[in-house]
Amino acid sequence: MDRTTRRTGAAPRRASYASAAPPRERERAALHDRAARVLETNWTGTSTVPSRTLYPHQWSWDSAFVAIGSRHVSPLRAQLELETLFAAQWGDGRVPHIVFNPSVPLDAYFPSPDFWRSSTSGRAAGAPRAVQTSGIVQPPVHALAAWLVHRADPGLSRSRSFLARIHPKLAAWHRYLLHRRDLGGGGLASVIHPWEQGMDNSPCWDAPLSRIAPAPARAFRRADLEHGTPDDRPTDLDYGRYVRLATDYRDGRYADGQGEFAVEDPSFNALLIASEHALARIACELGATGTARHDRAERLTAALVERLWDPATGMFFCRDLRATDSHPTSRARGHATSRTTTRQMSPPALIPEYGISGLIPLILPTLPRHVTAGLLRTARGSRFGLGTAVRLVPSYDLTGPAFDPHRYWRGPAWFNTNWLIERGLRLHGEHAEAERLRTALLGTALDTAFAEYVDPYTGRGCGARGFAWSAALALDLLQEPRERHEGGTWG
Repeated sequence: MDRTTRRTGAAPRRASYASAAPPRERERAALHDRAARVLETNWTGTSTVPSRTLYPHQWSWDSAFVAIGSRHVSPLRAQLELETLFAAQWGDGRVPHIVFNPSVPLDAYFPSPDFWRSSTSGRAAGAPRAVQTSGIVQPPVHALAAWLVHRADPGLSRSRSFLARIHPKLAAWHRYLLHRRDLGGGGLASVIHPWEQGMDNSPCWDAPLSRIAPAPARAFRRADLEHGTPDDRPTDLDYGRYVRLATDYRDGRYADGQGEFAVEDPSFNALLIASEHALARIACELGATGTARHDRAERLTAALVERLWDPATGMFFCRDLRATDSHPTSRARGHATSRTTTRQMSPPALIPEYGISGLIPLILPTLPRHVTAGLLRTARGSRFGLGTAVRLVPSYDLTGPAFDPHRYWRGPAWFNTNWLIERGLRLHGEHAEAERLRTALLGTALDTAFAEYVDPYTGRGCGARGFAWSAALALDLLQEPRERHEGGTWG
């Protein structure tokens, strides 16, 4: 397929999930065994790597999704997964997006520990000295994971005081996001690097990244290109901008609010809100009241709708907090304007790009009805093709000029985002649609040997195989919906 075909989204064949047949019992057993084998292969003894080749360390939101799936095989291992991650939590509450394995050679992955310098550059923010980490974060799926892991085996969880030990760490993590990362002043958390939002190469970042001067090519070596097709990975220009942002953040001692990139993202905040609901359930399990957490989740939901919802399009969009910063002195300390700015500035702008991030708020239980209806219309329309045009929901607008069915987060479908959409559909009563998507996810996992991501039209696997969260979430989807959701919803 040439690059023009890939950009326009014309595919050799389309495989809508609407007619997909549920896997037979023999296929279900084979899928379970193969998925469990992937997690066993990727297990290091204390945590799970996303991929033995491409991602040889522990990643934050990957481990949360892995715990959600591995609870069906080993609740103890699922607890250890989260405990290992939170053992690397910084003093200011942040949970780093990578926890490095010291036995892995430095040249196996970039940026490596010697780039981040967490124990020195992160000292003021309370970075741990005993383990090397990155300095940025990833989406806060962890309280959701902790609650679901607890529900998988409450007796084991209570005997190990799992929730009692992890609850204060989760609370500190949320405090960091709600206070240190409220860079827009509207109550929502901001991401300060595309890697933090998890959908690294999304076209939603093109506009804010265009203002970033890239690091020179000699400043980094891309280990990812040794394990993947260059046409499927971020460009060198984008990677240079990622490196520049990370370098500046490190050199600023990981102080928040001073960088040139600050975005309020709908999926990051939706996961934070869902995690607030989960923390409320955890508090009740520990004998406290969850009222304050639920109330905070309600306020955050209202802020999400007020700041990121566009009723005209039926979509949540990212808000670029630096979009109005045309004056060189207007980027001070996380504010869109400064006292030295001489001209009137308009409010920070929404980024009119249709990424799957804008659909993820479907996971929220008290989303206003008109917002839910608008999201469902958008998901079923030509931009995402839910139930009609595609096998799995793409990561980006099928009709968008930047769409590419194979390039990292610029169109391919991912198992974790589709898992979230499936859960959101079921939460809002769209059970038939959710069941069809669940069936398609299971079939795609089996067909692709748990690929990292897939062509949304054909389901052809891309990226790494034996990818941990693809296997873990297949294990979760193999459970009957009642078993997956009973006691485990976060509403």
